[in-house]
Amino acid sequence: MNYSVNINGIDVDANYSEKSINEIFYPLLKRLTTLQKEKNRRLLVFLAAPPGAGKSTLASFLQKLSEEDDELTDIQAIGMDGFHRRQEYLTSHTTLRDGKEILMVDIKGAPVTFDLELLNERIKKLLNTETIGWPSYDRHIHNPVENAITVSRDIVLIEGNYLLLNEDGWSELKEISDYTIFIGADEELLRNRLIDRKIKSGNTRDKAEHFVDYSDMSNVRLCLNKSMEADLMLQVTENGEYTL
Repeated sequence: MNYSVNINGIDVDANYSEKSINEIFYPLLKRLTTLQKEKNRRLLVFLAAPPGAGKSTLASFLQKLSEEDDELTDIQAIGMDGFHRRQEYLTSHTTLRDGKEILMVDIKGAPVTFDLELLNERIKKLLNTETIGWPSYDRHIHNPVENAITVSRDIVLIEGNYLLLNEDGWSELKEISDYTIFIGADEELLRNRLIDRKIKSGNTRDKAEHFVDYSDMSNVRLCLNKSMEADLMLQVTENGEYTL
């Protein structure tokens, strides 16, 4: 099934096979529907994956599938990218990388460039607030947009790179979730996807390759090697197929 969506200001085209839809996605949505009814409250689902694995697009597609089937509880897909620190903060604050002090903007997308405290606080509010504003991220203006989304549904699917990261501060997030999903992928596949995404954001190929190799690939390896086990473990293949 072809699926087109705008993710953070960029048009994305994806293709999901009937096999993935019928054997993975629909069973997942039925499981979440049952779990939400059993708990009789808002269900928080985490979808974690390295950069370039297609998690934002998949989260949006799962929302679409849930809305088209009356037997499923509607999902609302939101992301953690709205908790990037603002560009003016990243260009004026430093961090250490390989023993060298660098500007945070040079490794934008690394865990340190997110406002983890605010993310933690807002996720907890999801459990206690029926309707809540949620930020999004726009890749064209390179900044979050506060309260761009109104969250009101009974199943909330939050997608992000580090939602299952096994590091201080981040690892506590998993305790808030009701169900977790992780997507793995080959490093070279992710590199190619990330370079393409950077170019679509207005960068030259040389600039895109430099940023991806210097910054994004470190985040890819961090996610692949230091994420905690999820309730559902998926793998994305070269042709975009999802497997268990």
